[in-house]
Amino acid sequence: MKIGIPLETCPGETRVASVPDVVAKLARKGFEVLIESGAGARAGYPDAGFEAAGARLTDRAGAFDVDLLLKVRRPDADDVAAMRPGGLYVGLLESCGEDAIVSAMLAKEMRVLGMERMPRTSRAQSMDALSSQSNIAGYRATIEAAARYGRFLPMMMTSAGSAKPARVVVLGAGVAGLQAIATARRLGADVHAYDVRPETHEQIRSLGAKPIELDLGESGAGEGGYAKELSEAAKARQQAALGDQLAKAHVIITTALIPCRPAPVLVTEEVVRRLRPGSVIVDLAAASGGNCPLTVAGEIVERHGVTIVGLTNYPALVPADASAFYARNLANLIDIMVTPGEAGPELRDLAEDDITAAMLVKPAA
Repeated sequence: MKIGIPLETCPGETRVASVPDVVAKLARKGFEVLIESGAGARAGYPDAGFEAAGARLTDRAGAFDVDLLLKVRRPDADDVAAMRPGGLYVGLLESCGEDAIVSAMLAKEMRVLGMERMPRTSRAQSMDALSSQSNIAGYRATIEAAARYGRFLPMMMTSAGSAKPARVVVLGAGVAGLQAIATARRLGADVHAYDVRPETHEQIRSLGAKPIELDLGESGAGEGGYAKELSEAAKARQQAALGDQLAKAHVIITTALIPCRPAPVLVTEEVVRRLRPGSVIVDLAAASGGNCPLTVAGEIVERHGVTIVGLTNYPALVPADASAFYARNLANLIDIMVTPGEAGPELRDLAEDDITAAMLVKPAA
């Protein structure tokens, strides 16, 4: 079975779908791994490392003409045209609802596994790319905030005087938010956090932060461990009660997302006006509209004396480790997808496993 790993061409993307140590394991299991020349260079993995691990360098056409195609980012129309009919695609699809790209793959009788569709179960944890990449995003966003805040994050005592710790507020206590809390605490900040799901409060406390508790009249807990969209009345109560807490912050890191919905507005323009000049907002929801209406996706702007960071791909800022984590997620998934055969690995029936069945995109009825 041939596995293809192409160069990611999405603007600003530096990750690659596999790394040499994972390629070596795949090769030992009988896979023939073809990688597009230069695919790992931006992540710090040169061609020589892949060749030493047992991969074969190829051009773009060769990387796509395979049985199993592994990608990080969503393919485009040219990518789909190059894919082998009847092949198998595994990667992030970055879509909701009707999708022309996915439809084009299905029209070529391809099987499509979307990494976003990974079920949130204990058995699937080692394959959960959204969690591994969100973990990195939470860490890197906190480093971004610390670098752009013009004061110390920790309490500092020197012969020239002392500085109080910065007050950091993290909005959203999912994977990214919890890592942001942990990183800010390691940096010595005074960390507070808010999430609409009451069950997250104990997790926030366990990391040494203080949960912000608001009475909204309803729970924001949704299915599969995700948050759900609040009612309009609850949103209004949330903004009013949260505003006073946010106005005390020096750094705000927002991570609140609702699957396939615009990001909820949590940091209003009025709150931004109330922040101390020099404060920083890092909006991890920028690509989905932002938790702050002043956020500009892909840009870093200053509004009312506050720096608002709208970067949209934090894992790409830590490409070596982000690629390694993603590659291991894929390798663990491949382990449950195949069985040893006389001529090498053979694909199982994807519909028979609860994980691959959940990930499998089916043609519209």
